[in-house]
Amino acid sequence: MMETNSSVKSFLKDLIKRKEERGLLGFESATLVYIAITIVIIIVEWAKLSNPVSMLTARAIYVIAIAAGILIHRCLPCKACVLLRVAVCFLGLIYWYPETYSFCSIFPYQDHIFANIDYAIFGCQPSMEFEGILRSTFWYELFSLGYYSYYFLMIAMILYYFIARYDDFQRASFVFLFSFFLFYLVFDFLAVAGPQYYYCANGVEISRVPEFPEMGNYFQTHTDILPLEVKGIFSQLVLDVQEQGENPTAAFPSSHVGMTMVTILLAWQARSKRLFWILMPFAIVLFFATVYLKAHYAIDSLCGLLFGYIFFKIADIIYPWFSKTFHLKP
Repeated sequence: MMETNSSVKSFLKDLIKRKEERGLLGFESATLVYIAITIVIIIVEWAKLSNPVSMLTARAIYVIAIAAGILIHRCLPCKACVLLRVAVCFLGLIYWYPETYSFCSIFPYQDHIFANIDYAIFGCQPSMEFEGILRSTFWYELFSLGYYSYYFLMIAMILYYFIARYDDFQRASFVFLFSFFLFYLVFDFLAVAGPQYYYCANGVEISRVPEFPEMGNYFQTHTDILPLEVKGIFSQLVLDVQEQGENPTAAFPSSHVGMTMVTILLAWQARSKRLFWILMPFAIVLFFATVYLKAHYAIDSLCGLLFGYIFFKIADIIYPWFSKTFHLKP
């Protein structure tokens, strides 16, 4: 107990340790660049968007929030304020993700293409067949746990870097956010709803027919989803998340899988074998959970691994240049 209290005191003392950071940090620059790019998209697609004014207003508020974080850090130059600044940018993901639906739904949906790819590769629809193979409550809860662990894997990684590898904390935070934004830019233009929406609209029986209809702009006005069974605490948690923030968007490539790949690669770079092997089982279960719970076509999850690796490499390579270029010092 005394050792625990000592560790907590040491951590709190470290939080108030003086740490000055002038200008924008890398993860703030990445956020502002994404905001700038999407402002251009909003202006270009103004007439097609249902809520362009509120989207611009949200961006103005977010720029003010970033500026406020910088100002607070100037007044209280400590590590806790660095954590506050990264938290502001990470919390923005809660808004940017569902907003991809506003962008992509103005384009024709391409689910028929990915359903056809799955059928061509596997001779079936894995997203519709997988649950039937493993139907017990144990498997349903295990995969729900894996799917829900997505959020905690990322939080654990960022906190690990902040506590144990602070010198690399800003780079790790940048890699996370930059990779996320690359996924979101794909989602903004590529409309794929995913099996839970596509087969809800067309009937689950169509999954066994090698002809999958185009949906056009159907999901712009229809957001019905296949009901998720609740068999325990973890499936209930997944259902809660689904009801609060899911829309017909962001199916290809799977950011759940892709960002978990980024998390695992950062764990490997942290050179902590314990952390890596703690996270890996969750990552493996999460990969299969995306298909089992019908959130993604199998090709979405497979490509999520590839895109996650590529986006990680891009973010990791570009960080020094990006940080230097956009590191404004008032």
